[in-house]
Amino acid sequence: MNAKAKKQEQEQPKAQDAQFMIQRVYVKDLSFETTNTPAVFQQKWEPELSLDLNTQHTNLDEGVYEVALTVTATVKNQGATAFLCEVKQAGIFTIQGAPEQQLEHLLGSFCPNILFPYAREAITAEVIRGSFPQLVLAPINFDALYMQQMEEKKKAAEESKGKKEKAN
Repeated sequence: MNAKAKKQEQEQPKAQDAQFMIQRVYVKDLSFETTNTPAVFQQKWEPELSLDLNTQHTNLDEGVYEVALTVTATVKNQGATAFLCEVKQAGIFTIQGAPEQQLEHLLGSFCPNILFPYAREAITAEVIRGSFPQLVLAPINFDALYMQQMEEKKKAAEESKGKKEKAN
């Protein structure tokens, strides 16, 4: 191995040196709305579920991040909204020594994957408290969503680059 390659290897943090720790998992915001009661309870139950997901992260300190997963479940029955339940499930994670690309993957996929079961349980509990049939959300492949998001960003960057080149 030449000196240049050896120097680059020493400068880059190694994946095996990375440390990951969950400090805390908590509900940051929770809401349940049912605007069509009691009429909705007198109708035949034919629910249509719409699910929206959003993730965001904030750097709190060196190597410490808050990741928030927002899950919004809107259920319509016969065209009218039966209920809307939204939870913002958050966690504080320590991530040290991870290369930039791995850090982005951890924050955008791995951490939301840890938070989702908590968000799913909160939604299930609120729906039951609202006197509706149990709603158990299916598992979500956050890796696939993250990869899709990265592809969309890459495409948008290429399109933006192409437009700039045409303008010149």
